[in-house]
Amino acid sequence: MAKSKPVRIGITWGDPHGIGSECILKAFADPRMFDDILPVVYGHVGALREQAQHFEVQVDITGVEDAADARPGSLHCVDIAPTLPTPDWGQPHPDAGEFARLSLEAAVQDLAATKVDVLVTAPINKDTIQSSQFKFPGHTEYLAKKADVEHVLMILASDALRVGVVTGHVALKDVAAHLSKDRIVQYGNMLNESLARDFGIATPRIAVLGLNPHAGDNGLIGEEEKTIILPAVRAMQEQGLKVSGPFGADGFFGSGDFKHFDGVLAMYHDQGLVPFKSLSFGQGVNFTAGLPIVRTSPDHGTAFDIAGKGLADGESLRAACWMAADIRKQRKEHRDMTANPLPVASKKHWERERF
Repeated sequence: MAKSKPVRIGITWGDPHGIGSECILKAFADPRMFDDILPVVYGHVGALREQAQHFEVQVDITGVEDAADARPGSLHCVDIAPTLPTPDWGQPHPDAGEFARLSLEAAVQDLAATKVDVLVTAPINKDTIQSSQFKFPGHTEYLAKKADVEHVLMILASDALRVGVVTGHVALKDVAAHLSKDRIVQYGNMLNESLARDFGIATPRIAVLGLNPHAGDNGLIGEEEKTIILPAVRAMQEQGLKVSGPFGADGFFGSGDFKHFDGVLAMYHDQGLVPFKSLSFGQGVNFTAGLPIVRTSPDHGTAFDIAGKGLADGESLRAACWMAADIRKQRKEHRDMTANPLPVASKKHWERERF
C-alpha cells in the first residue's frame, strides 16, 4: 500500500516574547514528527535557528520563500518580516503583538490558498495583538470572521476528556445572560457533530453541566437549570442525541463520571477548562469546531514567566499537530462514509418520482 502524503501544517509563531517558538522547536526535535507531517512555521528563519541554539535543540530548519516549496523531513520556515529583533523574553510589547498578527495572517492566507492543509496556532498575548487591524478577543473569533462563520465551538481535547463551552471569552458576571435554551441546543448539536465528524465517534454520549452550584439544587440556588438547561437537554434528546444532565460540575468531575461520556458541554470557560487542565495540562489541545478548516492550538498561553529560560515543554504543541492531522484525515473518512454511494442512480430515481 502506498504511503499517504504528509499533512502540511501551517504553524504560527505566536507572541515572540513568549514560549511559542521554543515549544515549536522542542515539538519537532522528535524525528518521528516528520513521519506524517510536513511543518511550515511562519516567522523568521534566522531567528528560529538562533533560538534553536539558544535552547540547545537539535532540529533541521529549512528556509523557504513559499510554503508550497516545503518538502518532507525538515522544519520549514517562511519569513513574514525582514527581521525579528532579539526577544525581550516575558515582556508584553505592541511590536511583538504585531509580529504575531503578521504570522497569523500569512498562515491563514496560505491555508486559504491550499498551500498548507491545516492550521496550528502558537499562543498570542491577547492584549498586545490588538490594533486597528486586529480587534478580536482571540484566535477563535478572528478565524470565525475570516471564514464568515457566525458560531464556532471551542473544544479542549485530550485522551482523557473532551470539553466544549457554551460561552467562551465572556466575563463571569455576564454568563447567565448569554445562556438560552436555543444557544445550548445549538452548541450541543455542534459538539455532537464534531465528535462524529472530527473524532470518529459514531454515536457520541454527551454530558451537559449545570450553571449553579449543585446544578441549582432544584431551584434553591438558581433557576437556570430548570428554566433553560434542562429544557435544552430534553430538546436534544427529542432530536435523538444521547445527552444527559444537567450535572453539578464539582461532583461530575470529582466522582469520575466524566469517564462515561465522549464529550462534556460546560456553560462557561473556567467551568470546563479548570478540570480539563487539571487532568490534561501539557497534553491537551484546543480545537475550534464549526470552522470549514482545521485549527488546533496548545492548551497553554504565552507563559511569560518562563519565556526564554528553556523550561517550556513542546508536548502540547506536538499533540496539537498530531490532532490537526488526525482530524483532517477523520473528516475525509467521515465525508467518504456519509457520501451518497450512488449519486447518479439516486438522482434519476428522484427525477422519476417527481415527474
